[in-house]
Amino acid sequence: MKSIKRFAIAGLTGFATWASLLGTAPSASADRVTILLDWFINPDHGPLFVAEELGLFEAQGLEVELIEPADPSAPPRQVAAGQAELAISYQPQLHIQVAEGLPLVRVATLVATPLNTVVALKDGPIKSVADLKGRKIGFSVGGFEDAVLGAMLAREGLSLDDVELINVNFSLSPSLYSGQVDAVVGAFRNFELNQMDIAGRPGVAFYPEENGVPGYDELILVAAQDGLDNPAIPRVIAALEAAVQFMINNPEEGWALFIKGREELLDNELNRRAWRDTLPRFALRPAAMDRGRYTRFEAFLIEQGLISAARPVSSYAVELE
Repeated sequence: MKSIKRFAIAGLTGFATWASLLGTAPSASADRVTILLDWFINPDHGPLFVAEELGLFEAQGLEVELIEPADPSAPPRQVAAGQAELAISYQPQLHIQVAEGLPLVRVATLVATPLNTVVALKDGPIKSVADLKGRKIGFSVGGFEDAVLGAMLAREGLSLDDVELINVNFSLSPSLYSGQVDAVVGAFRNFELNQMDIAGRPGVAFYPEENGVPGYDELILVAAQDGLDNPAIPRVIAALEAAVQFMINNPEEGWALFIKGREELLDNELNRRAWRDTLPRFALRPAAMDRGRYTRFEAFLIEQGLISAARPVSSYAVELE
């Protein structure tokens, strides 16, 4: 695992204003919090790094360590085992993992809309979901992606039996360029679509939430069920809310803070475009939760056979005060 160093605040004249907004001042004895990322650093994580660079965690009396995972599937299990306070995860994954017995609870939302799409080449023969019939569809991770595609096909009177699924690992865009597949499921609208456009092979996207799949929160923060009384967690969420407000009001300054000290890694055309497209999707009120959305999505997963029974929303998703 690669630990991401905390960066000192330099020349941020607005720091006192932000600390005042949060109603706190930096503490000499900060509470330590470890947050496990879901993947390598990318614009989806913007509020975490902007909060760090603005000193918003420090203003809440926190010392936050952000860690990239060696295994992207591990962070929720590590949090459940008490190895970290928080992890970035996904709402669909949360439902399935709780059904499997992992003691996890959603405590905040980072990206409040789906990012998942079905994508084909814009100049290709697929102009609608119905055109997927008889085609080869690439995927990276089975299970939920199959359910998404199946629900979208069902709206057109089709099923998964009407397409050929091919595991392309994480080579979604390249598999389209090469003609290995006719479309892919699991492409993120803020990344793969931009990647394809930059490569001169623009794509056309079909959005699950417009084609039979209930809306859901893409990226969320999860904690262990027995860790909900940790007073540091609401303070993390307060810092993230202030960071998102700053990013929405100051998108260019937010971008500069996000890439600070990581320019070689992040300052490129793909990430700049992804930042632009992700910005309006960040949760303005990270703590707030739509119980109906979680109930509807749980019912969808039951219908798709991914979980067997509904659970009380309060057992896996909460709003902390």
